[in-house]
Amino acid sequence: MSGDFASDYVETPYWWDRSPPASPSGTELPQNADVVVVGSGYTGLHAAIACARAGLSTVVLERDALGAGCSTRNGGQISTSIKPSFAALAARHGGELAQRLYASGRDSRTHVADFIAREAIDCDHRSDGRFVAAHSIRAYRRLEASLRVVNPVHDDGDYLVPPERQGEQIGSERYVGGLVNPLHAALDPGRYHAGCVAVARAAGVTLVDFRRATRLQDVGNGTRVHTLRGCIDTRRVIIATNGYTDALVPTLRRRIIPIGSYVIATEAIAPDLLDALLPTQRMLCDTRRVVYYYRRSPDNTRIVFGGRVSLAETDYRRSGKRLLDELRRLFPALHDVRITHSWSGSVAYTFDALAHRGEHGGVHYAMGYCGSGVGMAGFSGAAVGQAVVNALLGSAVPVAPTNLPFPTRPLYNGKPWFLAPSIAGYRLLDRLGV
Repeated sequence: MSGDFASDYVETPYWWDRSPPASPSGTELPQNADVVVVGSGYTGLHAAIACARAGLSTVVLERDALGAGCSTRNGGQISTSIKPSFAALAARHGGELAQRLYASGRDSRTHVADFIAREAIDCDHRSDGRFVAAHSIRAYRRLEASLRVVNPVHDDGDYLVPPERQGEQIGSERYVGGLVNPLHAALDPGRYHAGCVAVARAAGVTLVDFRRATRLQDVGNGTRVHTLRGCIDTRRVIIATNGYTDALVPTLRRRIIPIGSYVIATEAIAPDLLDALLPTQRMLCDTRRVVYYYRRSPDNTRIVFGGRVSLAETDYRRSGKRLLDELRRLFPALHDVRITHSWSGSVAYTFDALAHRGEHGGVHYAMGYCGSGVGMAGFSGAAVGQAVVNALLGSAVPVAPTNLPFPTRPLYNGKPWFLAPSIAGYRLLDRLGV
């Protein structure tokens, strides 16, 4: 196994090479604030920016370093963030709500692009599209059928790539055609998060790192947020913890399924070989239920490759080796490439495969991006932040409603005991090409 790892191998995200988490700031916890946001990822920062720019005193509490969570650990792919098909959502919720949900997915992608441009964040943002590779003929037929379903919200111009032309998208014989999403995008998640931190600070947000919130206590017309070192009183609380949601708000923890998604970065690959394997700048993923996602690094020197590789959480050397084995299976020419980085991040799935935001018992929240949070997290954070602004300042800026119940399951307490058998079953279906 040692030959699979480069001499400079590290167990930290590749993105941290350019944008490491900030050193402890030593920022003191204020006694009170209009708004306290728990969580400093994309969701929390966008929510805090919306509140602070409206004139509300805003504090963000982060239990670790700023940027230590999945906002700097993901693959940097930006889609429309809606997992279920339009037809499935229309059957489940009716056509009107299905349209609103798909509109929010479209708007989340636009929100990220507009925010990056408006705030002049240098994060290698580009809209080159994504190729969804079919892992079987049946999967290809499902992609083909999906294009025949009319989506009244938007048409991104998705188009099929037949098996005989897939070499234009990917230099692998393990797939049988696929689908191009031409409007999907990418960025460097570490640099994007660092840019969000800078914008939040400029807006007047107080960022308190290494300060875990432990309890919420109703006091008068507000909430006292207890931490391991001190308390802060606030008029409103926003929970923005996504895949790291803990027992602070048990009812939210029962609605989130935390899943580790593992990622590697290879050492530099010869330019001619990289061009042969990944002929375009597009992001890539496949149609398996236990999906793999990958891309060129922003500097076009290596491959960043991720997915779920084990039934239970595992260590980074073991996950790295398994991801490398899969990468070599897809691209035999990489038989001697080694890993420089191996890491993971905790994503939050929901029982209905949809993101949720709202208010429960005076606590606002946004979470549950189901592995597609680079766009939806910022969009949802800004929306829940504006909802708090509306509530506290009496403003009426429109916020797109979701009107969705946030489901859980009997006896579920936030520890997904069912994850291992579910993944095993999905893997079997993937191997069978079903």
